[in-house]
Amino acid sequence: MGVDERLAAAHPFVPSADARAVVLVEGISDQVALEALAERRGRDLDAEGISVVPIGGAQALGRFLNRFGPQGLDVRLAGLCDAGEERDFRRALERAGLGSDLTRAEMERLGFYVCVADLEDELIRALGAASVEQVVAAQGDLGSFRTLQKQSPWQGRTIEEQLRRFMGSGGRRKIRYARLLVDALDLTHVPRPLDLVLAHVGRELTSAR
Repeated sequence: MGVDERLAAAHPFVPSADARAVVLVEGISDQVALEALAERRGRDLDAEGISVVPIGGAQALGRFLNRFGPQGLDVRLAGLCDAGEERDFRRALERAGLGSDLTRAEMERLGFYVCVADLEDELIRALGAASVEQVVAAQGDLGSFRTLQKQSPWQGRTIEEQLRRFMGSGGRRKIRYARLLVDALDLTHVPRPLDLVLAHVGRELTSAR
């Protein structure tokens, strides 16, 4: 479990009482990224009754599905996970009675989307390594990144791999850069899972009115 998942588990997020939709994500960095993207798209999630809830890791999904799903508050659900946690998400959805032998396409129809690797990988690929380095430099972190590049486990790796490792290290760096990288995105090149999970809850709520 990463730093932001541990923080999410230690400080559970409570959606507003009038929430009509909940987007379940693994950690605080995912929450920050989605809220920042919604803001850039001109959306007010609070006004729409949408809460993005960090659950503290994929293993906790079942508990949140029970709380917010058909057997609980029965609000509209969506979610975002890393590729490595797709199996856990699929099993939790199936145990909650939301399908059986779910494929990724069927998970997406339910509103649950999978990052190719993880959030950082999606954002780095969308921006390009050169643009991400510019963000790192603007934050005064380029020296720390160059130090990581010189470390033997990371020498010879692609710059994308090095950047992904850098984002995932250093305490709360992952959370801080989630917002910074989303703010740097060209809105015509937004990572597919992030765009679609927000579009899903917006579409679902519009159709329910």
